[in-house]
Amino acid sequence: METEDGPLARGRNLASGQPILDVLDLACIRGDRAIFAGLSFSVPAGGALLLTGANGAGKSSLLRVLAGLLPAAGGEVVLEGTPARSDPAGHALRLRYISSQDALKPALTVAENLAFYAALWGGEVTPALEALGLSALAGLPGRVLSTGQRRRLALARLALAPARLWLLDEPSLGLDAASVSRLGTLMARHRAAGGAILAATHLPLPLPDAQELKL
Repeated sequence: METEDGPLARGRNLASGQPILDVLDLACIRGDRAIFAGLSFSVPAGGALLLTGANGAGKSSLLRVLAGLLPAAGGEVVLEGTPARSDPAGHALRLRYISSQDALKPALTVAENLAFYAALWGGEVTPALEALGLSALAGLPGRVLSTGQRRRLALARLALAPARLWLLDEPSLGLDAASVSRLGTLMARHRAAGGAILAATHLPLPLPDAQELKL
């Protein structure tokens, strides 16, 4: 496995700055198949890493392992100096994971869906709605939203209480150009504040100077 500018190395920074995430000799096995093994990289404050590769290459599995939702078969995930396995609950609070499934509650309104996550993490619903252009849809139930609107609502969780690491699975899927621009603004603010982003994608994303890991 290689980045766009050479082989991955243990503990290597992908940009300037102190590492937020260190991944050391990580392995994942699903059934009898090794999805990946010996995977090592680090991502610094302000950094961004694009996960690319064919369907089934392991991009989503890697994000789920990093989020603590899928057990690693080997290796270590270290977030802000703390191994994930030593503090699973704290690890989960220090990151935001947005999967390719929007995970919305169809009976709740747009605002109520965000309020559910605000109760868990903190943050204000109104600014989060504004960040993804959802203010006019706040009173609509989730079940009537289009695919793009559902995706924007899932991404609006990122605008609630801050977390240092964002793990995003196909974040721009179903978005129009204006919504991709809003997402780009949100990601730029996160990086400027010292956050880091890992995004699995088949599509171009507005992440200037992002590094690439092809699985």
